[in-house]
Amino acid sequence: MIYGYNGRVLEVDLSRGSVKEEKLDESIARMYIGGRGLATKILWDRLGRRWDSIDPLGEENLLLFLAGPLTGYYPGARICVSGKSPQSNGIIGSTVSSEFPVELRCAGYDGIIVSGKAENPVYISIFDDDVEIRNASHIWGKKGRETLASLLKEWVDRYGWKPGRGLLKEPGVLYIGPAGEKMVRTASVMSKWTHAAGYGGYGAVMGSKNLKAIVVKGTNPLPEAKDMVETEKLIREIWRLHLGFNNMRFRGTAAGFLSVAAATSSEPVRNWQEEWHDRIETSTAYYEARLWVKRFWGDFGCAITCLKIACIKSGRFKGYITDNPDYEMQAYLGANLGIFDPESVVYICALADELGLCGIQTGNVLGFAAELYQRGILDENDIGFPLRWGDVEAFAKLMHMIAYREGIGDILAEGTYRAARIISARKGVDVLKYAVQVKGVAVGAHGVRSGLDYTMETAYACSTQGGDHTSVANIPLRSGRVDLRESGALFADSAVLCAFNSFSVEGDIVFRLLNSVTGFGITMDDWYNVYVPRMLSIQRVLLLIGGPDAYWKAVEDDDNPPRFYDPLPSGFKAGAVVDREKFEKLRREYFESLGWDKRGIPREDTLVKLGLSDVADELKRRNLLR
Repeated sequence: MIYGYNGRVLEVDLSRGSVKEEKLDESIARMYIGGRGLATKILWDRLGRRWDSIDPLGEENLLLFLAGPLTGYYPGARICVSGKSPQSNGIIGSTVSSEFPVELRCAGYDGIIVSGKAENPVYISIFDDDVEIRNASHIWGKKGRETLASLLKEWVDRYGWKPGRGLLKEPGVLYIGPAGEKMVRTASVMSKWTHAAGYGGYGAVMGSKNLKAIVVKGTNPLPEAKDMVETEKLIREIWRLHLGFNNMRFRGTAAGFLSVAAATSSEPVRNWQEEWHDRIETSTAYYEARLWVKRFWGDFGCAITCLKIACIKSGRFKGYITDNPDYEMQAYLGANLGIFDPESVVYICALADELGLCGIQTGNVLGFAAELYQRGILDENDIGFPLRWGDVEAFAKLMHMIAYREGIGDILAEGTYRAARIISARKGVDVLKYAVQVKGVAVGAHGVRSGLDYTMETAYACSTQGGDHTSVANIPLRSGRVDLRESGALFADSAVLCAFNSFSVEGDIVFRLLNSVTGFGITMDDWYNVYVPRMLSIQRVLLLIGGPDAYWKAVEDDDNPPRFYDPLPSGFKAGAVVDREKFEKLRREYFESLGWDKRGIPREDTLVKLGLSDVADELKRRNLLR
């Protein structure tokens, strides 16, 4: 047996309508852990040699839902969703919190690999060893709330609320909204109505496979830990540390809406034309007093409970409900669109949840469109109505158009990068300079110009996940904690655990827990010197191979968006800008720290040392090694 794992992965072929189990090899588990790390290995082995011919929205792509050995043990739980990304054409590990991964592990599986495409809409039903591909035609087209209500009613009718093998608690559900069904590249894989795995565009991949949802219930215990006494001791210690993490517990990430703008001058304002504001109505106090109806809400075993529930209690948007909203949603669907009123922000965030859209990626493309309207590149004839900063109804209407691919929404549904290419060709004007993205992925809501946020000049430019703010290419790679730099994010995404739950915990404690559960004996030195470069090298190679509709050039595309080279126009950091000479020096240092050459191509000796000779052979075949 493999401690900390079930040792089984469920394979569902939607084209054939077949279900089978695959054994998880212990050596693979040791080398890639789970989640994002395991996804890189599976995708490389199965698709790597023909990567550039694989359409992310085609039948050949794989869609992976992978847990890790710490899922369910470490307080708070997430599942990692991956595959070939329809945004970057590389691999992105996108995680979402909920009880789904714990239910999956208790059903006896470490993950699900979905291949092929169903002839008609389906959902996957898992109840321990009872696995079925079921008809989903009756829920295809439904929004978030309706989808969950229909699926849960169907399960209650089928299994009943009763002890034993019945439903003591509702099952875990992952699903897509209308945006995923329409294969919108900014569509999320949704959970619990307001949770989303947004980076990567995997909601569109689910839609391309006619897969509406996965519903899972497990009645078994978690996989056995190697040393349960030590594991329980460490969990208690982590809980103690979490209970002292008061800023996150009481305010969540929502506190950043004012502080990131006013204190670090790094928040997107009107498509990043500015990064500073001091609008007091955006402070947490306003949301708490006017909108929060539940102040502590967390997923499985979470002591931090950083989630809040916001509900609009009166006015034109009465009844709309969402999370905090968290900082990223507030920033991208708020200040980025010139919207600062709390009720308006909650309304448009709740609308994104219902439609199954990523708030970051969709907020980015909405801001991009608004700036093109501001500059006269797009007009009312193109859009169908005025699109002015701060007009929440106009942005809501455009969001609907994106979700259903109506009018110009069909172009914007391709995401900021691809929409910019299409609009540039049609208008005869280069609009890519207004597209704040890296390798097809909108950057997170943390700018790099002020130098005061956690993101440094290389954060997005060099990340193997493009604009992902949860996996930034900061150097040095090594940190004393599991944080948001790539090395720490890779651990959180592979173990799999919530990165926010690791900020208050020393890295040594987290690694001790990994080893008490698995018995692998992995040290922090092992992680930084072997595991990180191994996993990132595979991601980097497949990102550069790219295709079939977009390819990235080494160094040339390892750069910041043009906007970040424009000086900040306002605030206490007015005039701040990314220094290109400093950036290029840091980029070289970053590549070298991973054993890559000056172009960011993994060197042959590095790949061989990491056990990736087959990757080196493929690079030679493609004439990428020098």
